[in-house]
Amino acid sequence: MQPSRFSLRPASLLLGLVSMLTGTLGLASQKLINDVSHHYADNAGVKIHYVKTGSGPLVVMIHGFPDYWYSWRAQMEALKDNFTVVAMDQRGYNQSDQPEGVAAYAMPNLVADVAAVIAAEGAEKATIVGHDWGGAVAWQVAFALPEMVEHLVILNLPHPNGLARELANNKEQQRNSDYAQRFINGSADDPTILGGNPMTAENLSGWVRDPEARKQYQQAFERSDFAAMLNFYKANYPRPGQGTAVAPNEPPPALAMPLLIFHGLEDTALHSDGLNNTWDWAEKDVTIVTVPGAGHFVQQDAPALVSQTMHWWLSTRYRPKR
Repeated sequence: MQPSRFSLRPASLLLGLVSMLTGTLGLASQKLINDVSHHYADNAGVKIHYVKTGSGPLVVMIHGFPDYWYSWRAQMEALKDNFTVVAMDQRGYNQSDQPEGVAAYAMPNLVADVAAVIAAEGAEKATIVGHDWGGAVAWQVAFALPEMVEHLVILNLPHPNGLARELANNKEQQRNSDYAQRFINGSADDPTILGGNPMTAENLSGWVRDPEARKQYQQAFERSDFAAMLNFYKANYPRPGQGTAVAPNEPPPALAMPLLIFHGLEDTALHSDGLNNTWDWAEKDVTIVTVPGAGHFVQQDAPALVSQTMHWWLSTRYRPKR
């Protein structure tokens, strides 16, 4: 049966909300920092830090590179009145444990971290939200543990089938992925690892536009392990001619839950062509929201659009049936 799908582009009403939310985001974000509660989940002795706010059905948010739980501040504010929102620090980042060795960052361990957070909340399942490497993990949680995933929300990380296709055939995507090869082959103390710059808390937070938020990021990255960040790539990123969970040789099973995708079209790392045919790999409805003018960090480049759309999409699914 052909799944339903449609693509949204920003309506004028939602675009108007961007300026409204951006104007108050600084104050709201500082209040969120003060209001969230801090918790730890245990995965085979590795402690995973997460923050929590709100009440209602559980939503678990997973950040990417280079990031931490604070990436989701706008979405946490938007959802907390209707949902219990949990935002993780992935292993290696901020206040989570930072185990040594590449193998510690292999995808099965990252998937188990998410399962540990859901279990720590006393829940059997959750809506899983992931961006970038968090998106890669979220896809794999949905494939490996579908019984724990009620809905799936992905930001700027195409379906593994789409990413594998683009890496194999799309010259632009191949060029865009050159940085990943530097990460795979390099080390955290390489003075040119970031395209000519060393890995420092200041350099890693350079993409954050808001100056107050950038201060929070610098502090979080000072607590983080740069080698661990690279280990996500070393353990999981596909090499030429080799498949991984991120872009497998063998396609994963059809997605068993509703899917919402956001993609900032100015992303210079992940090509939007990877979105094509996503609906063919899903059993349930697929909603794709493309965002002109937003880059790789779409949740921060277009906070109102992402937050309001995510709230609408989730609320329609949890609305009591008559």
